[in-house]
Order: sequence, then structure tokens, then C-alpha cells
Amino acid sequence: MATEHQLEGNGVSHDDHDHDHDHHQSFVSKYIFSTDHKTIAKQFLITGIFWAIIGGAMSIIFRLQLGFPNSNVGWLKPLLGQWITEEGKIDPEFYLALVTMHGTIMVFFVLTAGLSGTFSNFLIPLQVGARDMASGFMNMLSYWFFFLSSVIMMSSLFIQTGPASGSWVVYPPLSALPQAMKGSELGMTLWLVSMAIFIVSSLLGGINYITTVINLRTKGMTFSKLPLTIWAFFLTAVIGLLSFPVLFSAALLLVFDRSFGTSFYLSDIYIGGEALPNTGGSALLFQHLFWFLGHPEVYIVLLPALGITSEIIATNSRKPIFGYRAMVGSLFGISILSFVVWAHHMFVTGMNPFLGSIFMFLTLIIAVPSAVKVFNYITTLWKGNIVFTPGMLFSIGLVSLFISGGVTGIYLGNSAIDIQLHDTYFVVAHFHLVMGSASFFGMVAGVYHWFPKMFGRMMDEKLGYVHFWFTFVGVYLVFFPMHYIGIAGFPRRYYSFTNFDAFQSFTDLNMFVSVAAIITFGAQFIFLFNFFYSMFKGRRATLNPWKSNTLEWTTPINPGHGNWPGEIPAVYRWPYDYSKPGAEDDFIPQHIPFSATPESNLPHENELIAEEKEEEGIVVDETKES
Repeated sequence: MATEHQLEGNGVSHDDHDHDHDHHQSFVSKYIFSTDHKTIAKQFLITGIFWAIIGGAMSIIFRLQLGFPNSNVGWLKPLLGQWITEEGKIDPEFYLALVTMHGTIMVFFVLTAGLSGTFSNFLIPLQVGARDMASGFMNMLSYWFFFLSSVIMMSSLFIQTGPASGSWVVYPPLSALPQAMKGSELGMTLWLVSMAIFIVSSLLGGINYITTVINLRTKGMTFSKLPLTIWAFFLTAVIGLLSFPVLFSAALLLVFDRSFGTSFYLSDIYIGGEALPNTGGSALLFQHLFWFLGHPEVYIVLLPALGITSEIIATNSRKPIFGYRAMVGSLFGISILSFVVWAHHMFVTGMNPFLGSIFMFLTLIIAVPSAVKVFNYITTLWKGNIVFTPGMLFSIGLVSLFISGGVTGIYLGNSAIDIQLHDTYFVVAHFHLVMGSASFFGMVAGVYHWFPKMFGRMMDEKLGYVHFWFTFVGVYLVFFPMHYIGIAGFPRRYYSFTNFDAFQSFTDLNMFVSVAAIITFGAQFIFLFNFFYSMFKGRRATLNPWKSNTLEWTTPINPGHGNWPGEIPAVYRWPYDYSKPGAEDDFIPQHIPFSATPESNLPHENELIAEEKEEEGIVVDETKES
């Protein structure tokens, strides 16, 4: 139904030529420097999986230290070299570097680039009905900037002074003074350069996603007919576009303080009894700039996972999503409120109590749109004809984690309680459940669900079930006990608790958490095997294996560059017409006109049939004229 103008606007005027072009491309232009959004999505996904292994392995190494502080880990010396002491212990400074790199890798490289980069790239053109992204070249650049950022961050693991070790929030003065510690030297410089390039990558991608959603929707695809996945990706890109430049400016000022003698963040500093010349700066300025990105970043990570979950739960409940408009409204509410709550990370900085009460109030309000999403998920599941695919299980797991992690967020949003719990393991437990694990579950659910469209093959369901139960139970066993040790006062980022008599009674619990973490990490190799084996040897997929309504399932099983070999289908209905009374099948795809389904139309839908015929007449007339 697309007009010639639309096809040209999407970068393709002759489909047959485009698909022939696929066959004549070299390996490098087709798989490495590709401008096809589907290939770029796979590049983001596989790079993200690589970083997830690295980041996860780092957490296992520091959990060994926390769970078994007196054990000899000399067997790690071939891997970690100088960072294992002669006594067979992890070097305390390297422990801080592990915590820093783990946080950086998981938040930015896995859950931002790996999740958003994969699914925004893959699904936006396919679900809105576009040939490709608005700019294929910019899209390719966004991946290669991410790859360059990854290489620089990776290189910091191999330098003599070690990677950055000021925690993933890199607060000054520790991060602003190269002489402060080993991890403040070259490793911190590489961290800042890497993050600056990563931000460029994110901005390039975000501009592309927003432009594609606004300008390249197929005929009939109004905003009210967009799948909730696209709403989530669109608003995520808007949040990133507004907040990432603030982190860029924070990092730039930090570079000036480190290298050019400025004092944006430094004042009245003494090192080894010697006063430094810096005056007039404020370390709190960095915290304000960092958390102005840092809190929206929580939703940059979480919103795509929530969008993916909306699509998978509706599809596998065989029910329309409950409260579509409320779901879109809650996404808007979360996006707006995410920008006005950043200072709840700073209740312990001596903030004016009146200002603190305002941020506390705004923080508690953000629970309302979050609760709307949870109620809508549960109501969609209620009395649904549920199909328990691995993707569906991980989506339901996300809802569980979002609830249990979100409840503790209400405690931490209260300044009086947060002052007691700040920088304890209670906070670690909270954000690992609600942000880290929930977003990871959304990412894995998306891989299981859209794998057939990515690779034309099916992943093994039985392995998917095993992977889910090990991961779901494991995540709760790792992070739920941390609430208790946090309430007891366990501080974050401490290398060892053996010298604190008050914490001796929690030795066994720490050991339990470490064992659970090792088992949960090991279970991810089931997924890795399933993913890479199925890519080449999995059962061949059918055209629409989940009987889903969205447009991506109208493309060939292995779509070429351009997605649809003929005209792009027009859209007539919303994406959640599941189990409609009177319909022959329990799903009606978006591109099926109302005139083809008279038996299931609602009264207002019958009125649209005349408009359909009128629109089709216009398209035919245009074709004749051309």
C-alpha cells in the first residue's frame, strides 16, 4: 500500500534491485560495515553478550573475595597476574577496580547498548513499516563508536596501573586527582575517553530512532496504532538525547581538572599533608551533573525492557494488552518524572531539608506510573490463554522483579530512611533487582521471542526453561539476602568485613550469596550454548511462529535489506487484536483491513470500511497517474 514517494523516503525505490544488491555485497559490506538495521542490531547484541560475560565474570571474582575472604585465590594468578598478591589474595585496589568496571560495563555496555542498541535497531523499522533507519550511515557509525568505546575500555584492563577504580559513578576528588591512587591514573583517563565516545554512539542512535518513528511510519500507522515496544524505544531515545550530553559535560570538566589545572570539582585538597593549589570547586557539582544523567539512565535501561515485555505478554496471553492508553501515559509519566528526581541520590550530601522533601515527594510519585504498568501486566495475564514460551517466562519474571525491587525503592525514596541505608547493601539489592536483573530479563525475553526473525531459526525451548528457572531463582537468592545485611549496616564497596566483629554473624550469609552468584552465572552458559548453536543448527522457523499481530512477521523469514520484497503493508488496526469475539483465528494482524473481518468488527470499526475503500481508491489513482 505504500506509495512510491514513501519507498523513496525510506531509501529504496526499486525493491528487486535492492534484494539483488544483497547477493552482490562483499562479506565486509554485508556483515561488518553494514548499513542494514538488522545486521547492526545483531552486532550490538553479540557485542553486548561478550560484555555481559566479562562484567558477570568480574562480579564472580569480587564475590569470591566477599564470600570467602580467607581463602587462597592464587589459582587466578595466570588470569589476573600482578593483581593477585604473594599471599594469594586479590589486591585491595584491584577489588575497587573490579567493582567499578563491573558497574560501568553492565549499565552502559550491556543494558544500554546491548539492549537498546539491539532491539531499537531491529524492531523500529520492522514494526513501524520502514525499509531501514532514517540514516543507515549514522546507524553504522553508532555501532562503530560503541565498538571503539569498548576497545578503549577493554584496553584499560591491561595497563600496569590498572583500570579506573573510583566506582562506576567516578566521584571526584578521587577521579579528579591522578595521584590519588593507581586506579585514578591512566585507567581513569581511558574510562573518561571511552565514555565520551560511548555517549556519541548513543546520541547518533537516539537521533536515528526518533527520526525513523516520526517520519518513516507506513501508511495508516498512526501513533495510536504503534506497538508499545515502539513507544518505549521512542521515549528511551528522547530521554537519552536530553540527558547524555549532561554526562558528557561532566566528564569534560573532569578531564580539565585532571589535566589542565582547573578547579571545577576541587577545593581545599590535601595529599600526604601537602595542600594542592585548587580552590573554589565543588565535588557536589559533579554529583548533580552525573545523576542528572544517572537517574534517567535507570529508565533508559528499563523502558525498552518494559516495552518488550508488553509485546510478549500480550502475544502469549492471547489477549489484548489491558489499558493501551494508560500504558502509553505511564511511559510518558516515567519519562518526565525521571528528570526531576536525580537528587534523591544525594540526600546524605547535606542538602537543604526542604529541597530534600521536594525530591522525596517527586520520587514517591514516580511509583504511580510504575504501578500502572504492573497492574496492566497482571490484568493482561489474568484469565489469559497463556502460552509459556521461554520469552514469556522471562517477561513474567521481569514483572516479579519490577514489583519486588520497586517496593524497596519506596523505602529509599524516603530521605529519613535513605540516610540510614545509603551506601549499604540494601541499595545494591534494590537497584540490582529493579534495574539490573529486570532489564536483563527483558533483554533475554526479547532474544528468545525475536530470535526466529533475527536468524530464521528457533532456539531450543527445553534449554530455555532450564535457563529461566536457574536464573530466576538464582537472582532472588543472590539479591534478596542483601536487603538484610544492608539493614544491618553492611557498607558497599568494602574489600573485607573480617575485621568488624558486628558483621561476623553474617559470614555464612555472604558465603551463601557468593555460591548463588556463581551458580546463576554458570547458568548463563546454557543460554550462550542455546543462542550460538541455534543460530546455525536450530529448527527452521515458520513465518509467524508466535501468531503475532505486528508488522515484522509479515516480512520473509530471512528478510533482505529493505525488509519487504514488494510494497510495504498498510496498517488498519492496533497491534493487539487477540482472541477477538467472532474472529476465525485468535489473532488478526495489523495489516488486515476491517473489510476482511466483518464477522468480528465492532460498530465503530465497520464505519472505517468506507474510509479504507476511499483510501485504496486514492492509492490506485495515484498509481495510474504515475
